[in-house]
Amino acid sequence: MFRKILVANRGEIAVRVMRTCKVMGIATVAVYSAADKAALHVLEADEAVFIGESEPQASYLRIDRIIEAARKTGAEAIHPGYGFLSERAPFAKACEDAGIVFIGPSSGVIEQLGDKLVARALMQSRGVPVTPGVLLEGTDPEEAKKAVAAVGYPVLIKAAAGGGGKGMRIVERPEDFDTACKQAASEAMAAFGDSRVYVEKYIAQPRHIEFQILADKYGHAIHLLERECSIQRRYQKIIEETPSPILDQALRARMGEAAVQVVRATGYVNAGTVEFLLDGQTRDFYFLEVNTRLQVEHPVTEAVTGLDLVRLQIEIAAGQPLTLQQQDIRAQGHAFECRIYAEDPAHGFAPSPGKIRQIHLPQGPGIRHDIGVYAEVEVPVYYDPILAKLIVHGPTREAARERMIEALRQYAVLGIQTPVAYLIDVMQHEAFGRGELSTHFLKDHFSNWQPSQDHVDLACIAYVLDEMFPVANNAASARSGGEGVPPSPWQTLGSWRMNE
Repeated sequence: MFRKILVANRGEIAVRVMRTCKVMGIATVAVYSAADKAALHVLEADEAVFIGESEPQASYLRIDRIIEAARKTGAEAIHPGYGFLSERAPFAKACEDAGIVFIGPSSGVIEQLGDKLVARALMQSRGVPVTPGVLLEGTDPEEAKKAVAAVGYPVLIKAAAGGGGKGMRIVERPEDFDTACKQAASEAMAAFGDSRVYVEKYIAQPRHIEFQILADKYGHAIHLLERECSIQRRYQKIIEETPSPILDQALRARMGEAAVQVVRATGYVNAGTVEFLLDGQTRDFYFLEVNTRLQVEHPVTEAVTGLDLVRLQIEIAAGQPLTLQQQDIRAQGHAFECRIYAEDPAHGFAPSPGKIRQIHLPQGPGIRHDIGVYAEVEVPVYYDPILAKLIVHGPTREAARERMIEALRQYAVLGIQTPVAYLIDVMQHEAFGRGELSTHFLKDHFSNWQPSQDHVDLACIAYVLDEMFPVANNAASARSGGEGVPPSPWQTLGSWRMNE
């Protein structure tokens, strides 16, 4: 087993990886930028190495500096987290060349699956269903129009080399196709340096379903059930859950087997996620893409399976065989995750950087926090605005939903804007309660959302409670972990301090 691991990331995911490492008796190394000198992941690590200025291109995206930090500290492996370099084949290759274990799939597999068109063709060859579509590169414009007409309007234009909504356009009518195609290609070129686009059949009521997979280097692969990730804003997930309320056992088995086929087709090793689009009307499913890393929403899978995915990642990377069998994987209860961002949903989800003045975290059975900040820390403008994830687990979907609503009502982050009030309203919506979800859910139901006075009052009450009974107002409390961790005595002394 590794003695020391460098975590090539920041924020809540870096903290989450480090906590599993500590349980395993593995020393950890943090890397940090100028903006993150006082960040929680730096405080959490056994060692920390400065790697550059605040901009990602000068720090967290500098492969050379991260490799040098690993060499300097004697780290035998690197965990990439998610985002930044986690799905960059050159980073995995640099680790391989330096004799450092990359905790994830090989650089060749990342490169193969990073191109959506290559991945799509591979899936078709293995009998995994893909959405009807056509590549437009080098195609005569008139022939392209005929091919798209054969797919059938409406269609979705997508960038071949990337995701996150960049280079994506919905086209309802043939007369709008040329303009939309040029715009998509231009945006794809600016975002990914690759103007290739392809067209897929647009599904009117799509649901985003993904399967967590694990595979070792001995050819053993399994899935750890599904996650429903349909609640999205601007193609970014904000609420995830498992099990999906739309899947029955037969459909779950079919989709799970398709996900494992993807793994076997590529020689994939370690943890990953196979994403599908599910037609909510016909229940037909189609391969979307593979994320060659740990997902933000992995804790809901951990909640219902009782497994530690980071520990399994590390063990597989260390060469240990995966001892779990598919029949061992059973969901116990239901879990939700809400992402807590530094952004303002009342103003188009605009980023909300600044100093956090106070944090009040909910407590109770079935509640877990993965958090990367603490009170009085500055939230920088340079990075993804995710601050934390709130995860709840209950015996049924309705019980878990009610628990999440109550937990959100106790949650307050003061000094910056967060979507906590927005998340409460989404979780309380009748259609959400019935499990009637799609990737259009927020656009259909919350396009003109504004917070009510009740939400403002809750934040004020939370602030007063924190002043009287500090729960999470310093780095020590943020470091105390989630459910089952006893509070520090410094959290129960009241609000008076000599150094207040």
